[in-house]
Amino acid sequence: MAAGKPVQDDPKAPCRLYLITPPALEVKVFSDELKAALDAGDVACVQLRLKDVTDDHILRTADALMPIVQRAGAAFILNDRPDLAQALGADGVHVGQDDTPYAEARRIMGPSAIVGVTCHDSRHLAMEAGEAGADYVAFGAFFPTTTKDPRARAPFELVTWWSEMMTVPQVAIGGITVENCRPLVEAGADFLAVCAGIWQHPEGPAAAVKGFNAIFGS
Repeated sequence: MAAGKPVQDDPKAPCRLYLITPPALEVKVFSDELKAALDAGDVACVQLRLKDVTDDHILRTADALMPIVQRAGAAFILNDRPDLAQALGADGVHVGQDDTPYAEARRIMGPSAIVGVTCHDSRHLAMEAGEAGADYVAFGAFFPTTTKDPRARAPFELVTWWSEMMTVPQVAIGGITVENCRPLVEAGADFLAVCAGIWQHPEGPAAAVKGFNAIFGS
């Protein structure tokens, strides 16, 4: 997904990692953790997702982290805010069902940026997003998660159905760890979005990235 569309042109292409930042972080400390994670193996993109902070805080954090992400060849995605993403020159934005509508996000970001859409466990929402031009759809949560309060629990069968029927890439999200991810990979997920499973891994973020990539390549 490096500085471009998150498209898996080869249907046999391996699943890839989509990292999500913790909802609160200290930039200096997290920068080192992020570098370690990105140096440890293939990462498609990193989404900055900060909650209950000012626009200025988001911009300052993004200014510090975006160069690290892009130097590693990954795409830098901002959560919720296409206006800030466009101002920053981010590679893309991710919007939820209660955030900026896809069409408005696309208008703000332009045709070449990545725009992804949360679709929970809904085939209907995902088909609408895909038909509108979304670069990926995100399904979840697949497992219990403490990162955010999920609206739905998505079944593995949804991943299989989408991978067999649709060409728009899909991102699986929600409580995913090295230990539980294999069924999603086998079901056909294009990307696994992971937060706590990376940053709270007992052996550190680098070990988690290596663990995921070992499963993707097996």
